[in-house]
Amino acid sequence: MTTTDATAELLARRRVLLGPSLALSYRTPLLIVRGEGAYLFDADGRAYLDCVNNVAHVGHGHPRVVEAGVAQMRLLNTNTRYLHENVIRYAERLTALLPEHLEVCFFTNSGSEANELALRLARAVTGRPDIATVDVAYHGNTQRLIEISPYKFNGPGGAGRPDDVQVVPLPDPYRGRFRGDGPGVAAAYLSEAVAVLDAAVDAGRPAGALIAEAIPGTAGQIVPPAGWLAGLFDAARAIGAVPIADEVQVGFGRVGTDMWAFGAQGARPDIVTMGKPIGNGHPLGAVVTTRAIANTFANGMEYFNTFGGNPVSAAIGLAVLDVIADEGLQEHARVIGKRLLGGLREIATRHEPIGDVRGAGLFIGVEIVRDRSTRAPYADLADDLVNAAVGRGVLLSTDGPDRNVIKIKPPLVFSSADADRLVETIDAILSELDAG
Repeated sequence: MTTTDATAELLARRRVLLGPSLALSYRTPLLIVRGEGAYLFDADGRAYLDCVNNVAHVGHGHPRVVEAGVAQMRLLNTNTRYLHENVIRYAERLTALLPEHLEVCFFTNSGSEANELALRLARAVTGRPDIATVDVAYHGNTQRLIEISPYKFNGPGGAGRPDDVQVVPLPDPYRGRFRGDGPGVAAAYLSEAVAVLDAAVDAGRPAGALIAEAIPGTAGQIVPPAGWLAGLFDAARAIGAVPIADEVQVGFGRVGTDMWAFGAQGARPDIVTMGKPIGNGHPLGAVVTTRAIANTFANGMEYFNTFGGNPVSAAIGLAVLDVIADEGLQEHARVIGKRLLGGLREIATRHEPIGDVRGAGLFIGVEIVRDRSTRAPYADLADDLVNAAVGRGVLLSTDGPDRNVIKIKPPLVFSSADADRLVETIDAILSELDAG
C-alpha cells in the first residue's frame, strides 16, 4: 500500500470512528509517524520543520525526557495518596522558579484541568461565581472553560456570553481601538477594563476571578502594551477578585526574557496555571498558588486527581526543567526569537500583505491583511500561505478571530538555520502568490 493509499484509508476510518468536530491540519492531511527535535516525519520519511508545536517544548522525542519517563514507569506509577520523592522534588523545583508568594502546587493532566481547578480555588476564596476574562481568549475544553472563553462562545457553534462572565477588551495595539505601544495605550485599555469590572460590581455581580494570558494566543499572538497585565491584575484585586495567569501556552521560558510571560510584564498573579509544554507531550498540568488560597480550598472536601502528579509525570516534568536549564533554552528562545522577528520584519517591507509582525521569544504572530491602510484581515491568503508551506516541508498554522494570523511557536530547540528557512519560505511563497 502506498503512503497515499494508507493516508486515504486512515482518513476514511477516522471519519467513521472519531467525532466530526475533531479537525485535521492542512488541505491534504499528513500521516506523521515520528518526531525528532524541531522536525516531524511522515510515512515516506519526509521531514517537516515544525513551527507550531509548542507542546514539544524541548524538542520532539527528547532522549532525556523519554528516558526519565521510561525509567520511572518500569519502577512504579501510582497516585498522590502515597509519598514519592519525585512528586515533592518536582513541586520544589517548580515553586523555586516562581515568585515567593506562589508556594503550593496542585497537579493535573492538562492545561484545561489546571484552569478549571484555578476557578474552583478562586471561588473557594471569594464565594463569587462570576468570572472576568479577556476578549477572544481561550482557556480550555471543559464546559465552564468554554463558557469563559470568548474565542469559543462568540465563535462558530457558540452560545454567546453567559450572564456570569464579564469580558474586558483585548489590548490589541495593531487592530484594537487604541493603537501603539506607549503607556497611554495601556492606560486606555485598562480604563475600559476597570469600567467593565466596576459595572459588574455595581450590578451586584462582582467577579470572583480574573483570568488572562500574558500574551493572548488564540487572539492572534497579541503582545499587550507594557504595564497592561500588571494593571489588570491590580484592578482585579481592587474589587476582591483573584488574578489568574494562564501560562499554558507561553510559560517555561518561551518568551526568552523570563521563565514566565507574566513575569516579563511585571505582573503579580495569585494563581498560575500550566500545561502543554510542561511535560513535552506527556499529559501533565499544574496549578501553583498562595498558601492562603490553598488553605481556604481545604474545606474538608478532598481534592484528588487519579493521574495528576503521579511519579512518572513528575519524573518527566523534572527532566523537562533539567533540559531547559542545561541546554539554555530560555536564552536560546530570546536569541532565535529576535533573529526570527528581525527576518520577518525585513520581508514585511517587501510584502504588502504582512500587516504586522509581533511576538516575544519564540511566540510570534504574522498578521496577513488585504490592505495596510484599512488593516482588513486576509484569511484566504493566510490559509494559502500555510498550505503552500506544507509543500515546502514547513508546518505553520493560522489563528486569531479572523484566522488571518500566522502563528509561530516551535519547539525551543529551533535553530538559527530553522529560523532563516522559515523566513525564506514565507518570503518565497508570498512572492509566488503575488506574482500569481
